Amino acid sequence: MNLNRRSFLQISLMTGAGLALGVFDRDEAQAQFGAPMNLSPLAFIAIATDGTVTIMAKTPETGQGVKTMLPMIIAEELDADWAKVRVEQADLNDKYGSQFAGGSTTTPTSWMPMRQVGAAGRAMLISAAATRWGVPESECSTAAGRVMHKASGKAAGYGELAEDAAKLTPPSLATVKLKDAKDFTIVGRPQKNVDSQAIVTGKAVFGIDCKVPGMLHAVIAKCAVFGGKVKSANLDEIKKLPGVKYAFVIEGTIASNPVVGSDPGMEPGVAIVADTWWQAQNARKSLKVEWDEGQGAAQSSEKLAARAAELLAGQPMTTLRSYGDVDGALKSAAKTVEATYEYPFIPHSTLEPQGCTASFQDGKLELWTTAQIPSGARGAAAKAVGVDANAVTVHLVRAGGGFGRRLSNDYAVEAAWIAKQTGVPVKLLWAREDDMGHDDYRPGGTHNFKAGIDAQGKLTAWRQHFATYGDGARYASGANIDATEFPSGRVPSFASYTSTQPIWLRTGAMRAPGHNGYAWVIKSFVDEVATTAGRDPLELQLEMLSATPVPPEAGRRMMDSMNADRLKGVLQLAAEKSGWAQRKKTLGRGMGIACHYCHQGYVAIVAEVSVDAQNRITVEHAWAAVDVGNQIVNPSGARAQVEGQIIEGMSQMQQEITLVDGKVQQTNFNQNWPLKLKQTPKIEVFWKITEFSPTGLGEPALPPMLPAVTNAVFAATGKRIRTLPLAKSGFSFA
Repeated sequence: MNLNRRSFLQISLMTGAGLALGVFDRDEAQAQFGAPMNLSPLAFIAIATDGTVTIMAKTPETGQGVKTMLPMIIAEELDADWAKVRVEQADLNDKYGSQFAGGSTTTPTSWMPMRQVGAAGRAMLISAAATRWGVPESECSTAAGRVMHKASGKAAGYGELAEDAAKLTPPSLATVKLKDAKDFTIVGRPQKNVDSQAIVTGKAVFGIDCKVPGMLHAVIAKCAVFGGKVKSANLDEIKKLPGVKYAFVIEGTIASNPVVGSDPGMEPGVAIVADTWWQAQNARKSLKVEWDEGQGAAQSSEKLAARAAELLAGQPMTTLRSYGDVDGALKSAAKTVEATYEYPFIPHSTLEPQGCTASFQDGKLELWTTAQIPSGARGAAAKAVGVDANAVTVHLVRAGGGFGRRLSNDYAVEAAWIAKQTGVPVKLLWAREDDMGHDDYRPGGTHNFKAGIDAQGKLTAWRQHFATYGDGARYASGANIDATEFPSGRVPSFASYTSTQPIWLRTGAMRAPGHNGYAWVIKSFVDEVATTAGRDPLELQLEMLSATPVPPEAGRRMMDSMNADRLKGVLQLAAEKSGWAQRKKTLGRGMGIACHYCHQGYVAIVAEVSVDAQNRITVEHAWAAVDVGNQIVNPSGARAQVEGQIIEGMSQMQQEITLVDGKVQQTNFNQNWPLKLKQTPKIEVFWKITEFSPTGLGEPALPPMLPAVTNAVFAATGKRIRTLPLAKSGFSFA
């Protein structure tokens, strides 16, 4: 793509600034990730005359480190002095293209475009220096924010050259030269988070910290049953309480579908707006509401579990994939093994509860939001207040955790709607009980497996039936499983089925959506198969991954992008680093191994556990082998991502959401404990560098941690954990 002068250059707002530029390559992004980014030329870099380089970070920061990582890529190709780089969070603007945090997509979609941004800036600075000195550009080099001409001994800082560079016609991206990875000085080296100092000193601004002149504070009381509507409320009394300015009913827009969609609309409730959040929350305690609980009151965890058992006992509703003769292979097998696994709904439990600040004035809406999809917040909020999306300004604010919860923009819609009703800026903040009681939960699920093994110990047949949520025609958000999910295509005879039941509850994506559940059940059952066959589970998995894949059925396209050799590579690396081959069988202590592919990342984990007489589990050690391509952009941030996923995976093993008469029973951390510091194992992370382009690290290390732990528990005790949370299987973390 060739850029014109206007699209490439902008004058910075900084005093004395000289150069601002922004470039992208749509084709490269499409090749990297499979979908066009639809970017417009934009300004990512500003260079002041004193040499300070300001780089815009376009993607929402939810703790995953992209505010540091993306500028590192730009700064590397720019050849900037990282010590003189300042990073600013970009607001939502179509000129930045896709501004999305989720699915481990930032690295694969941004790696090449951000490199080209930096390289184009470096080329312009070199051109400016060469012209000034009357020397060939080819004789000039750059390093640490300076351009040098070795033959003459001349050198100039970027700040000295910025204004001259701004007058030049930008280069075509086809001619921009990128660095060889061996010459990187920023990328590939551990860099601390650009906001670390501000965070540890309490100066960082999260969504919860936003302040707007003249703003009021809002809370919303909602029915304990999802979608319940207000029949009556003592609003006149509430309005008389200290600090309260407004109290009104939110009718809501929830549709009456048997399966709640990913965007179900605004929940009904009562909004209380006061001078301070504390006053609003205190007033809420005096609120008396009569609720129409609606259809949700008829559901309970006990009924859902009973229906799941009925579904698994009956004929499957949907065939995802079936090839070979599964029934015949099972009948003729030398050995068979069958098991049913179950996992619960769980909450996201972001440390910062949901919230948003909004101002609606003169037909224009302004949002300060922690959204992972800020464009979604813009569109949904615009619709809620009846304006065009172009009338909405969205400021991206650092979030205290996302994990997929902030892919939903319900809280932004609520804040916008309240701001319009009151006519003043409003900061809406959910209480912890709101956050856990009105989440879009990771759906639970029940899986039945049956496998056949021949006389030589080889896996010959695999049958799985997944009882999940939906209406037959569609699945509840996050409740599906793909037809290509392992071991599809890796077993001679295979069948994968699903059956659904309706669920009147908001569900959605949670870190490693879907995979965080079915990776546990599948890789645990693989371990069961290995045990039944009398084989090493590592050996069995390597054998399955070495099998020639069964091609798709006639007329069917299978979207399996897994590279079996890469998954084998991390398995072998994890086994090597953990000393898997030398492990000893000792009562009360054992090792488990599991691997998984998701979000373009390949991870294998070996966990070592000890289990005492009271079935209290201590995860002593975890070895993670990770393949996310040929470049780890920020080793410090990357390692933290893997460590965080291992810890979060263990947290999920002791959490659940249950329903009684439609009401969520767990509404705070004392009922859904995250892992404690003393329970955290020693974690070692090993990178398997391969020839492939770099991909993301937000998700792939979480799924294999769960089966690695439960497989290790079996090795230590001979007891198989098939139901989560751990407490329902008689175990706990020590």
